[in-house]
Amino acid sequence: MKSKIIENIKIIFYALIIALIIRSLFFQPFFIPSSSMEPTLLVGDRLFVSKYTYGYSKHSFPFSPQISKKRFFYKQPKRGDVVVFKTPVDNRTDYIKRLIGLPGDEIQFINGDLYLNNNQILKTKKNIKNLKIYCGETEVDVVAYEEKLPKGATYTAVYRKDGAFQNSDKYIVPKDHFFFLGDNRDCSKDSRYLNSVGYVNKLNLVGKARIIFFSTNKNKGNIFQIWKWLEIIQWNRFFDIIN
Repeated sequence: MKSKIIENIKIIFYALIIALIIRSLFFQPFFIPSSSMEPTLLVGDRLFVSKYTYGYSKHSFPFSPQISKKRFFYKQPKRGDVVVFKTPVDNRTDYIKRLIGLPGDEIQFINGDLYLNNNQILKTKKNIKNLKIYCGETEVDVVAYEEKLPKGATYTAVYRKDGAFQNSDKYIVPKDHFFFLGDNRDCSKDSRYLNSVGYVNKLNLVGKARIIFFSTNKNKGNIFQIWKWLEIIQWNRFFDIIN
């Protein structure tokens, strides 16, 4: 009996070690709790983030241990990547946003339009059927655009019909830092807000969002309500590649 207990403990220990290695070096699951990246990511989406894409730092590991102030095997992310990072304010909270500005870039909003290095980002109005966008618990009216960044990265961004973010100072991205925006432009705390998020150091990058593996609609009920799974689970979002 004693040997069986010891054997089971060993199996659990090895399984935990393997899970820790996979989570730290390869893929980590994340849950989307806010509407700041709608319509790309919805509240209730669960996704996998690749940890190896940009190399490794202390934030690659659980609880961000103070093991090094360097990033190893670093590869610079690309404009348009959807990235999970630790907020500079506390170096603990996970945010997920779209990368817009690289080191040295200049970003500015002028009359509601996004400018990158003094060039207006091309945007084309999209007519998306049954588009529902939330800001917290409130459904808001928006206009959807396809935006195209330099080198061809395209994505859908939405702007409120009333009270859209219009004008800003010019943001100049420092060395080894990045500038992020949420796709739900008027309902996102991101790099525009220097006191709460601001520019994100390369050490704070956690990984690149890759694929949605599970999704639930919180407005339809609780996942534990098994009898409502057909309504709650958003089957059409399973295995969506994140662009």
